[in-house]
Amino acid sequence: MVLYLLIAELSGGVLGSVTMRGSVVVAIAAALICVAGSAGAQDAGPDSGMNAQNRHAADRSGPRPDEPAWSPVDRGPVAGEAPHADTDCKQVAEHESGGANGDARADLARCRKLGDADIVSAPIVEIRKVTHHTATIGGRAITYTATAGTLTLRDDEGKPTASMFYVAYTTGDPHRPVTFLYNGGPGSSTLWLHMGSLAPVRVLTDSPAPTHNAPYQVVNNDSSLLDKSDLVFLDAVGAGYSRPIGDTKLSAFWGTDQDIDAFARGIERYLTVNGRWNAPKFIFGESYGTTRSAGLSYRLQEDGVQLNGVMLLSSILNYGRRSPGFDQEMINYLPSYAAIAAYHHRLANPPTDVPAFLREVREFARGPYANALAKGQDLSDADRRDIAVKLAGYIGLSPDYILAADLRVAPGRFRAELLRDQRLTLGRYDARFTGSNVDAAGENPEFDPSDTGITGAFVAAFHDYLTRDLGYTSDLSYRPTFYSAGLQWDFTHKARELGNGGQPNQTDVALDLSQAMRENPHLLLYSLNGIYDLATPFFGTEYDLGHMQLDPAERGNVRFAYYPSGHMVYLNPEALKSMKADLARFYDEAAPR
Repeated sequence: MVLYLLIAELSGGVLGSVTMRGSVVVAIAAALICVAGSAGAQDAGPDSGMNAQNRHAADRSGPRPDEPAWSPVDRGPVAGEAPHADTDCKQVAEHESGGANGDARADLARCRKLGDADIVSAPIVEIRKVTHHTATIGGRAITYTATAGTLTLRDDEGKPTASMFYVAYTTGDPHRPVTFLYNGGPGSSTLWLHMGSLAPVRVLTDSPAPTHNAPYQVVNNDSSLLDKSDLVFLDAVGAGYSRPIGDTKLSAFWGTDQDIDAFARGIERYLTVNGRWNAPKFIFGESYGTTRSAGLSYRLQEDGVQLNGVMLLSSILNYGRRSPGFDQEMINYLPSYAAIAAYHHRLANPPTDVPAFLREVREFARGPYANALAKGQDLSDADRRDIAVKLAGYIGLSPDYILAADLRVAPGRFRAELLRDQRLTLGRYDARFTGSNVDAAGENPEFDPSDTGITGAFVAAFHDYLTRDLGYTSDLSYRPTFYSAGLQWDFTHKARELGNGGQPNQTDVALDLSQAMRENPHLLLYSLNGIYDLATPFFGTEYDLGHMQLDPAERGNVRFAYYPSGHMVYLNPEALKSMKADLARFYDEAAPR
């Protein structure tokens, strides 16, 4: 991962299809392989399962699994100049990587005679590639325009700082609702929402089984939201084709507040260049994208962008409650464990009414279970045993295992333990998926089968669709995800003067969303949840949204929906149909026509 960061930094934060001699890349890798092998891991957020997969892949030689393979092109020596031997340039990489001026890029360029034209960078001038299509949604043909392009972000002085990639689907009515959609990570592109959920096309998978090998099918999406709203899928800076430009570094965007600022500028730029300021506006975030949405709702409100609706799919709004020493996260997972145990038939008394069963588990979680955890080590042995027995009935693990875990079964342990007798582990994003470790004695799963089971299909289908159907090409590498051990996300969030004085916090954006809803009492909020999600458990979402301190008049603007699926609800086609129907009603209410 250090190798990727160095190349990104050497190119001003741009990691693309770098056309340099293969020996330079090998030389840098040789110099840094020991550093890359020792880089520490960090659970950066809901998408940390994908983080770990990418970090492990980066420790091996070769391209990352989330980036297309590329082959450096040997351009040969510059006319009139003798090329340096490969061994000389290796010495530059090994002994002068910092350079006399601390500029490794300049040292290597001088050695290999590279110019700026040899290094691919994101465009400053905005690009638009337009194509025309027809979709069938709910039995009705809808003609639309697809625009794949870039938005140039500028700072307050007008300096260009980043190029943000997007794909928009529009029908031509400037007063029609427009929805901005994005995934999270942090560090994720938006190809997942784009290719799986509400766009006019989607890729077919075999979920919850591992999806077959290529070729994959991209088909008309009858559950698209395009019949209700124009759709704009945005990639975060550093992911997809979005990159810093000029001398701006990726670190300028690599944090909660920095990211909110970038998306506010990107959305406002889109509204300006496309004449959409007077259209009803919605934002739709998934995973860490919900964190972004909550903070963004207030930032946009401050900028005069009054939203009609905010949709949160698989939410996390408060990272502070995940800190060590707090039991709330264990409480939040309990109803999800119960739903998953019922799905896999691990309960002695299977529920006949799952929603009613989960209501019962919620009451136990916030009552007897929360009270027992609050007593800590002072809980009596008898009470501890009683709680363990009750838990066992809800989540399908043995009382002895629960007691050995001190009544606190972490999600990784649950995923490894529930089906241990079948030598199976569970998915993190979607616990309907199962996988297997090298043996059946592990404490945690070695990978997330709900991640590995779909990634190949989504990435391949997106590349093919973008090039073949939308006609968009770039010499940059499209980054489905981007993580680097040398560049850590800044989770510090300053909520200005909201709540308790606006002191910096560990990314609690619930107060931002609350303020936006108080300032705009017409703003509607829809929380969408998969009950088999172990990345962002639905009971945790209920906790966060239940602590926004809204007045009774505003509480009626909050809606919840639950689906028999995981983090990416749309991986279950029936759940996707239900979600689309729910959203259609939501749009009719939030933007009546």
